[in-house]
Amino acid sequence: MTATPDLGALRTATPDLLRSTFRRHAAGVAVVTASGAAGPAGFTATSLTSVSAEPPLVSFGIGTGASSWPAVSGAEHVGVHILGEHQSDLAATFARSGADRFGRPTAWREGPHGVPVLDGVLAWLVCRVVARVPAGDHRIVLAEVVVGDANGAGQPLLYHQGRFNGLRD
Repeated sequence: MTATPDLGALRTATPDLLRSTFRRHAAGVAVVTASGAAGPAGFTATSLTSVSAEPPLVSFGIGTGASSWPAVSGAEHVGVHILGEHQSDLAATFARSGADRFGRPTAWREGPHGVPVLDGVLAWLVCRVVARVPAGDHRIVLAEVVVGDANGAGQPLLYHQGRFNGLRD
């Protein structure tokens, strides 16, 4: 038997309603990186989606007010990194405004097409940006996978109820 929704608790659509709803949605955690005029840039993303297998396409959202947006808006290529449950500190660093995201202890190297590639992740991709679609105060970036490595060890990092978590058995 399924629970009946409480229609008395209906709320008008607001940014807070959307945030409250998606706090209940567990999402995988990724970090997106790009090279910019001011150096490497990156941010934590829970909006990563596999779009197509042929051609291999992914998408993610980024706010136009985000500190990484100038680099992503001009980048031909971006890096997409799937984080492991051992990397909650890394996820928090890339989510924190004003953080030195590429300073110590972040381990990274310049990868294909000059894209910053993070070390120790479960998987990473370098993707060619094919579109930036306006979506409210964000852009949906559509990118075609060029090269990558999916051989990292461990379990994925998840984001749920405002916290980073690992899978539970």
